[in-house]
Amino acid sequence: MSAQQQVITIDHISEETAPAVYVQNGLKPFLQMIKDEVSGEVPDLSTLKGRERIASLAFTVSKRKAAVEKPGRDYLRKIKELPKVIEQELKQFVDGANALRDEIRQPLTDWENAEQARKDRHVDNIQAIKDLEVFGATPTAAALAQTIAQLEAIELGDSWEEFLPEAAQAKDRTLSLLRAMHAERIQHEAEQAELTQLRLEREARDKKDNEDRIAREAAEEATRLAEKKASDEKAAAEKRENDLKLQAAEAERKAEQAKREKVEADQKAERDRLQAIEDQKKAVEQARLDEIVRANAAADEILRQQQERQADVAHKSKILGEAKQALIGMNISEELAKAIILKIARGEVPNVSIQF
Repeated sequence: MSAQQQVITIDHISEETAPAVYVQNGLKPFLQMIKDEVSGEVPDLSTLKGRERIASLAFTVSKRKAAVEKPGRDYLRKIKELPKVIEQELKQFVDGANALRDEIRQPLTDWENAEQARKDRHVDNIQAIKDLEVFGATPTAAALAQTIAQLEAIELGDSWEEFLPEAAQAKDRTLSLLRAMHAERIQHEAEQAELTQLRLEREARDKKDNEDRIAREAAEEATRLAEKKASDEKAAAEKRENDLKLQAAEAERKAEQAKREKVEADQKAERDRLQAIEDQKKAVEQARLDEIVRANAAADEILRQQQERQADVAHKSKILGEAKQALIGMNISEELAKAIILKIARGEVPNVSIQF
């Protein structure tokens, strides 16, 4: 028994002394006190007075027990209420401290949000530069030239801040790739035009050669017939001298006619060749006009896709912002809310997604 417990009697147990009494093994001394009080005598059971004395001693134990138990029960109820009081005080303290912390940090949080928005804007602009090298199908030289002009028009200066080196690198790399593709397409299209020209010229030559062959074969046939006729009539030269002269004149006339037909065929072949060249020029010009129309359509499509991507980015940013604000409304810090939303958007949270 401690020094404090030694001076406390059962009759002096109270709210003030309870913390010192109701501890581990703290009630053993009081049980001993009760034993000492009622065990000092041995009443005589054979007498009424002795039996009454035993009953009195037992009642004394009950009273002493109640004198120790009741303050203990009261003290127990009090300490059971104490955690609730402490919890309420701690909650008020923690809420106040959190509010003070958030208030003090708000300027930094605002700066961090603005800084992140600034960086995101630069990253999006750099990605837009890189996206210029992506085409859905093989582009034409005109489409590539327009894209190159669009990229060259992008100015790089202090407005890019610390992202200037990365933006310059992305622009140089994309320009190099587009220019290489442009040179390749120009060469390819020139080769295709040259092949078309060669094909038309070859067809014109083949046509002329065929017409020359027909004229030559006609002349050879006429000559053959004339020689055969002269040979057949040689035996009857005297008899048919006049007829031979007429036949010779006819043969000469036919030869002249064959020559004239050949000249006419040559002239027609030349006219056809010139017409083929003119038709080729018209075809090339029409192809050039068609390419301009196609290039303008491709430029319009690029602009539409850019506007569509910008609208999609704005829509997703709005959805993510609304989701973040909803989490903030659940007493989650803006920084943590943003981190949660970004993880969900990237698919890093299983079984959870954001509906755009």
